[in-house]
Amino acid sequence: MGHPYAPAELQLPGYVPLQLSQGQILAPYLGASLLLVLVIWLVSGKCRGLSKTDRLLMCWWEFTGLTHIIIEGTFVFAPGFFRKENPNFFNELWKEYSKGDSRYVARDTATLTVEAITAALEGPASLLAVYAIATHKSYSHILQIAVCLGQLYGCLVYFITAYLDGFNFWVSPFYFWAYFIGANSFWVWIPTLIAMRSWKKICAAFRAEEAKKTK
Repeated sequence: MGHPYAPAELQLPGYVPLQLSQGQILAPYLGASLLLVLVIWLVSGKCRGLSKTDRLLMCWWEFTGLTHIIIEGTFVFAPGFFRKENPNFFNELWKEYSKGDSRYVARDTATLTVEAITAALEGPASLLAVYAIATHKSYSHILQIAVCLGQLYGCLVYFITAYLDGFNFWVSPFYFWAYFIGANSFWVWIPTLIAMRSWKKICAAFRAEEAKKTK
């Protein structure tokens, strides 16, 4: 049976067509994500001394951490997800996303490596950032910069390897802009802004410490 992915000559022996529609996949994912953000926002309001920015950062780090561990983790550990006769939700999600980047359904080694590192290291580190912000840990900003740099590096590898490998992994312009560019863009501009903020916070702390020494 043929498949809907690009390029057309991509070989996917045993491919099982999607059983869920785009709406049946995206609606639960977006709904669960919004619910998670709402819960963290409400819980963070109970923490003392947090600004609204800190609370928003907790929402982001919780969302991205669970995304890395659960969503990307299921891709890493499910090599034959496109062949399953009785697929679970995550199998269907990755078959849908592969319309925007068929390297996932093809199990491209570079993509798999980036996702494995992201799930194993950046996921737990993101959840640690939630705890660090909530409890005002001294390593909070250093940790956030480190994770942001990891995410940005992963995005660079992701986009650059796609370009070097032919830049022809999407079914249509819609999937290119919605999935390949749109869905991944959040992990470019948000980590960039967070890293800049944390850098300024660290520099301000050092300046304050130097000022104390000169008094």
